[in-house]
Amino acid sequence: MQRVLSNGNQISRTQQSKVYRDSQGRTRVERSITPPASSGKQPYTQVAIVDPVAGFRYMLNSSNMTAIQTPLPAPPSSTTGGTPPAQPAPRNGIQIATVSLGTETINSVTATGTQVTETIPAGAIGNTQAIAIVRTTWISTALKVPVEIKSSDPRSGATDLELTSIQQSEPDASLFTVPSGYTIKTGGSGGRGGAGAMAGPWRMGNRAPR
Repeated sequence: MQRVLSNGNQISRTQQSKVYRDSQGRTRVERSITPPASSGKQPYTQVAIVDPVAGFRYMLNSSNMTAIQTPLPAPPSSTTGGTPPAQPAPRNGIQIATVSLGTETINSVTATGTQVTETIPAGAIGNTQAIAIVRTTWISTALKVPVEIKSSDPRSGATDLELTSIQQSEPDASLFTVPSGYTIKTGGSGGRGGAGAMAGPWRMGNRAPR
């Protein structure tokens, strides 16, 4: 994530996670957390496991060896007969243009690309000139997940998200269980979040290799 401030100063941040998915639709997302030096805390690993087979989500914290278990919410019932809900009409005269980029090899896998440009006309939000927000997404045709998403917004900067080092073999089943030595505590009633939230745009579908 990169942002250039009005005085020329730049802010650049990088985050990295490991994402796993097995043929049963179970997912695991793990990332290393490095607390500020002033906190006196040691780096630790945060892991989110979503197990639709057992019906639970687990949030693991290696610093205190605990796993928070919450039940997964029931899938929403479909009342539209399989028809996706209509998208709200753009407001304030905002124009949206979508362009298909075809099929290419991205990060070693075949993917189809789409570029969406959202243009906010001058004066719509107090802006003196039009603002163009561009988002390019490449989705793997085999894995059904994004392998690259690049966005550019003059208001917030540029973001580049990529799925790299892709391995399509079945991951070890132990990755989707709570390790021995962890204390399991029950959480709330579930809801959104967990592995899906940590994975950001890589929301995992069911029954596909990682």
